[in-house]
Amino acid sequence: MFKLFGKKTSASPEERLSECRKKRDWAGLCRAYYDLGAAAMDQGDLNHAQLWLHRADTIYSARDEIYDKVGEPLMDDCSHRIGRLEEAHILYNDVPAQVEEKAAGLGDSRVRVWGLLSLARLVKLGDRLSALPGCGVLGDLGWAVDTVLAAFQAPPSEEAFNGLKSLCGALYELGDNTVFWGAEGEVEVPGGAPFQLFDLNGLMGVHQETDAYLSSHLDMILALSQGEEPPAPETGIIAQSLLPDYYVRTGAERLEEVPQIKAELERIWSDYEFVCSGPSWEDVVERAARYKELDILA
Repeated sequence: MFKLFGKKTSASPEERLSECRKKRDWAGLCRAYYDLGAAAMDQGDLNHAQLWLHRADTIYSARDEIYDKVGEPLMDDCSHRIGRLEEAHILYNDVPAQVEEKAAGLGDSRVRVWGLLSLARLVKLGDRLSALPGCGVLGDLGWAVDTVLAAFQAPPSEEAFNGLKSLCGALYELGDNTVFWGAEGEVEVPGGAPFQLFDLNGLMGVHQETDAYLSSHLDMILALSQGEEPPAPETGIIAQSLLPDYYVRTGAERLEEVPQIKAELERIWSDYEFVCSGPSWEDVVERAARYKELDILA
């Protein structure tokens, strides 16, 4: 028997998740993810606890009616467990902490370029996911990279500025949409398990951190145009290209040993050295263009 929060069921976790999606029982889906996460945490499997508990949190945070149906006891325990996980030495925590430490001594412009290079490596995956219903916004990541690159050199046009602003809004709305967490949308990965749209949820979420990065860039443009001090750049996008949820969900026992994650960590730290070296703008543009064609799941 698999214990539900306050109930019992003989269905497997996978069957529960699929059944809840079919019935559009979002509160049930949230409980199923919570149960998976709580069980993993109690067994000391912190990566799976991180994966499942954050999925539960994403769902009950998306809509008031789901929040009300799930109930405070479950949400309080989920939040408490997530808080404990934040203190654990796992890749989900360690890499962003290392990024923040290194970014502190870089200077704002170099941090923004560092983030843009990571975003560029998500373009190809975004293009593939954009074919899923309701996910067309993910196909605009390449345009966003090119537009931000150009905006580093000269103020963007009103059309480009408003385009980035609209993209930010669409990315934010994606996280609250049932398409993101309630559908079974996935794309094939050559030589690997299919990539699910919800796999973007790790490390605060590709959609959320892209929104935060682009919004910060727009805030910088506005501040400079008004002779004000720009806000500090966002660093969360830098680690998003690791996509840890995908590898945990598909069976990786140690994220640090996954070949794709090892390769991506090398790129992240290589990019850090690159921006520290004071590259020419032509080198930045060339590196971003090369990354846009990279399949980081290969």
